[in-house]
Amino acid sequence: MEPLRTDLKGKICLVTGATAGIGKITATSLAKMGAEMVIHGRDQAKAEASVRDIKKTTGNQKIHYILADYSDLGQVREMAGEFQEKYPRLDLLINNAGAFFNRRIPTTYGVEMTFLVNHLAPFLLTNLLLDPLKSSAPARILTVSSESHRQGKMNFQDLGFKKGYFGIKAYARSKLANILFTYELARRLEGAGVTVNALHPGHIATDIWKNNFGILGPALKWFMSRIALTPAEGAENSVYLASSPEVAGISGKYFIKIDPGRSSPESYDPALARKLWEISERITGLKAV
Repeated sequence: MEPLRTDLKGKICLVTGATAGIGKITATSLAKMGAEMVIHGRDQAKAEASVRDIKKTTGNQKIHYILADYSDLGQVREMAGEFQEKYPRLDLLINNAGAFFNRRIPTTYGVEMTFLVNHLAPFLLTNLLLDPLKSSAPARILTVSSESHRQGKMNFQDLGFKKGYFGIKAYARSKLANILFTYELARRLEGAGVTVNALHPGHIATDIWKNNFGILGPALKWFMSRIALTPAEGAENSVYLASSPEVAGISGKYFIKIDPGRSSPESYDPALARKLWEISERITGLKAV
């Protein structure tokens, strides 16, 4: 891929899950282009260290952090409120934060933790930040999904995954939800000057393989590192779609790396997308856009 030379001076960008891995590399790359960066994390020490690292690496001093634990929707609401109090605009939102849980973790919201962190939290955050995005048009929303969505099935009767829980199945469901949300939001924002897209960045070797598989984790991560892209290679795809003028104005698409692709047949069902939206709205307490 050719080096990106997009000038993002004057732009404000928010990248979630940006204290490590793809998120941090993405934020660093955008900072090199001159963007004022707001990086999201849940640990203050890690967030502060990441801000220092990005400033040192890029020379860009307009790097900030914002905290929220995605397992708590109250914190997501506080994060959105804090952002709007501190920053006058939002030109780019990258929903990068995500998690994988090898065992089922119930939540007070009636869904299991994977669905909460990977879908409901970014659904809520994105909707709460639509006003600054619209007022900054042309603006972009990009959500990191996965090819694993093809194995996902929406079961609205069991979002807690009480029956037959398996980590990969729950992850696939949450990534399908990301794409359904992307397509529905793109329809709702048509003509608003805000593009909405999802992407599969490639199969990436990250700590998700190390932290969720017990004693097999390190060996699995090593194996994945032999066949998968590095986080830096994966981040290149996010950065391209977030900043390149070549994709300006393109909305409601699923990209495989940097190329438009077809997502699963189920992801194109508008009735399913609307039902997911309505249920997500009810669980999060969000008013209609």
